[in-house]
Amino acid sequence: MVSFLGGGLLGNPLSGALEEKEDKKEGDEEEDPEIAEAKREAEEKRNEKYRKMEEEREVMRQGIRDKYHIQKKELPKEDPGLEGRLGRKKKSPDEAVEGGDPLQSSAQSSGFPKNLDDLTAKVKELPGTVMTTVSGATDKCNLQ
Repeated sequence: MVSFLGGGLLGNPLSGALEEKEDKKEGDEEEDPEIAEAKREAEEKRNEKYRKMEEEREVMRQGIRDKYHIQKKELPKEDPGLEGRLGRKKKSPDEAVEGGDPLQSSAQSSGFPKNLDDLTAKVKELPGTVMTTVSGATDKCNLQ
């Protein structure tokens, strides 16, 4: 009996209590089917509650949008295969033929000449076009 008391005093006095709790933890993994069903039902009720709350909020939001004539922001539908992609979307063969290089299309639409000779000719014409525009404006305007 002295060894029992001495072992308890010198060793870990809670060692017996911890061993019992470890056994209970292993038993929790195999949950009672009734408890599992109750948890599942509670989860469904909670999800339904939050779904209803969100529907009510959306009705309120729509009322505000209607009152103040605000358009709801529509998020663009993206291809699910592009999620997490850093680059731009690949062009289809038809788009590649039509679009070409985006830098070339912007240069063509801006009216800049493609080579240096055309550019120098336009620069030389610039003072004449400015003078004709100014003289046309002064003819239309009369100062009194």
